[in-house]
Amino acid sequence: MSRVLIIGAGGVSTVTVKKCARLPQHFDEIYLASRTLSKCEALQQEVGADRVKGVFAVDADDSQQVVELINKVQPKLVINLALPYQDLPIMDACLETGVDYLDTANYEPKDEAKFEYSWQWAYQDKFEKEGLMALLGSGFDPGVTNVFTAYAAKHYFDEIHYLDIVDCNGGDHGKAFATNFNPEINIREITQRGKFWEDGQWKDTDPLSVREDLYYQNIGERPSYLMYHEELESLVKHFPTIKRARFWMTFGDAYLNHLRVLEGIGMTSIEPIDFQGQKIVPLEFLKAVLPNPGSLSEGYTGMTCIGTYITGMKDGQEKTIFIYNNCDHAKTHEETGAQAVSYTTGVPAMIGAMLMLNGTWKKPGVWNMEQFDPDPFMEQLNQHGLPWHVLECDKSPFTK
Repeated sequence: MSRVLIIGAGGVSTVTVKKCARLPQHFDEIYLASRTLSKCEALQQEVGADRVKGVFAVDADDSQQVVELINKVQPKLVINLALPYQDLPIMDACLETGVDYLDTANYEPKDEAKFEYSWQWAYQDKFEKEGLMALLGSGFDPGVTNVFTAYAAKHYFDEIHYLDIVDCNGGDHGKAFATNFNPEINIREITQRGKFWEDGQWKDTDPLSVREDLYYQNIGERPSYLMYHEELESLVKHFPTIKRARFWMTFGDAYLNHLRVLEGIGMTSIEPIDFQGQKIVPLEFLKAVLPNPGSLSEGYTGMTCIGTYITGMKDGQEKTIFIYNNCDHAKTHEETGAQAVSYTTGVPAMIGAMLMLNGTWKKPGVWNMEQFDPDPFMEQLNQHGLPWHVLECDKSPFTK
């Protein structure tokens, strides 16, 4: 029996559900739950009730509601594609009901724009004691980028010294301003201070204050900005030879101008304000008026390029490689009705779940992606729409 319960019904979930539905040998029963039942019903109708066996409404902030749902469905695995605020309640529910857990993004408190793995790593002993497994960050970044790093460590390096993860969306959705995934989470992420690892300590920067103009395969040169991203935290822990680890993301001038204006007038704040006799959070209001990321897919052109530049030592010689994937928005829309940013997260979630269910990646405890053998995951990426490439570089492209 490989019954799974997927919590969340946004763009990423759309991809994961459709990918799982095409693999009945791995996912023989799929159940779907979200705060908004109508989203689940629409996806069930699209995929077919023969594959999505049941749909439910659930408030994933409420651990007991999730417990009741798990007891009703009796899944072998819970795939958490809800909001990062809900990771811990869902993990608690999995512990109480004896079910394995997978997510794509680490926990962050709703009232503070701060995300780190410490809250979830604290569950290690609890999951291990119950003989349960939790796989953290099975998306693209985090997720595939962690596996790229582990693959490089296994096949290309004796020691990794410098790691730069780069994320470029070279696509065009035709909107004046929109985010490619949940606006609330996206804007919280990019407006916080930057942070990177160097010489055994974390160093921080003003938000989006460090820029490199980098060339991205099949896209061209794009301005790339240093940010903090959660996979850095686990990668420097699990690869202690890393001297410096950074994360870069591309933004166009129009996007940044819109963001600065919104930030300047307080619309990106997560502090509640009084409005007509009630408390509202400006960022939550902004999310309500921005385009739904799931609506961007049709007519989206261009592609993404996400990968890892890695410099280290092999047989006494320094070398640099770039492992990357290109993903085309139009092709992912044609296949799944989703844009490439959702696709690049939804496919790895399916692959991580598959490897857990078939026992390839199976160990009690709480684990990050790079702690398992990367080869089976890399093989599945090629088979399920995210082919990767390894480019041997003469030198690192970074000037800073």
